[in-house]
Amino acid sequence: MIKTKKKRCWSCDSLDVIKWGNQQGKKRFKCKSCGIFFTSSNLGVRRKNREVWFREWIIGKQTFSQLVSKSKYSERTLKRYFYDYLNSYPVWHINSSERVNLLIDGTFFSNKICLVLYRDNTIKKTILYRLSDGEWEEELKEDLENILKLGVTIESVTCDGLRNILKSVRKSSPTTVIQRCLAHIQREGLLWLTKHPKSEAGIELREIVKRLHLIDNKEKWGYWIVDMVKWHDKHKVYINAKTYKPETNRYWFTHKSVRKTFIHIKRALPDMFQYLENSRIPKTTNGLESFFGHLKQNISIHRGLSKEHYKNYVKWYLFFKSNEK
Repeated sequence: MIKTKKKRCWSCDSLDVIKWGNQQGKKRFKCKSCGIFFTSSNLGVRRKNREVWFREWIIGKQTFSQLVSKSKYSERTLKRYFYDYLNSYPVWHINSSERVNLLIDGTFFSNKICLVLYRDNTIKKTILYRLSDGEWEEELKEDLENILKLGVTIESVTCDGLRNILKSVRKSSPTTVIQRCLAHIQREGLLWLTKHPKSEAGIELREIVKRLHLIDNKEKWGYWIVDMVKWHDKHKVYINAKTYKPETNRYWFTHKSVRKTFIHIKRALPDMFQYLENSRIPKTTNGLESFFGHLKQNISIHRGLSKEHYKNYVKWYLFFKSNEK
């Protein structure tokens, strides 16, 4: 069976295209979906067709074998087209409102590339990103200052509490409200306490931590704070108990996991419930966590990319996602 390459309409991306005679020695086509006529020698249309399949490859979880079947291009041809795109990257355009409630978080890939995203929670769009080898304070501060230079007011920043993020926000925009991600605090607390704590203090603290994500008004917040204070008054001797460690020749806290969870919450407490004062402030960075998960699933399908192509793949992914309607 001979495969014939289908013509794609440059206007509506439809493959429902038929031949429609000749025009000045060139083949003419008609799109049955939108009704327009066009010729086959249009270089803009040719590039448009390639970009459609490249977009499918980037964000559509399509392998080369799947795209060969759909596009009627050979695998060798598709690779040539796609790697030509990956040798460059798109120009990033910042889409943002005048006042933003930012989500900031970073994620690491297996080749030590770190992607830091700045997402506008109001319009649900990434307004800025950085590819680096870590979440460094100076780079974070520079990014925030660049956002501010555009005339954007950063009303709040929701983050996981990484020290470099906190320091960069306070230095670049001291008036910005910081909201600690409740999902991170809860997840870390439950991890340290384990699923089945052995002590009464651990069991009771675990029940308090489990209620964190349910706090959506001042009344629930008040009950939760009261329970935390009561718990501390009841178990302060327990969490402050120390044991002598011969190997280090010093005394150290005996019940480390319970104390660590309490101290973590105590330090984060001033920035944990800002969302109750302003409904525009997101209380978690779950939106970014989900975005990172989809990105990593997509890129894992395309193994064997060079480091430069890997970075440009991420940039194209962010570009296509940012321009989704």
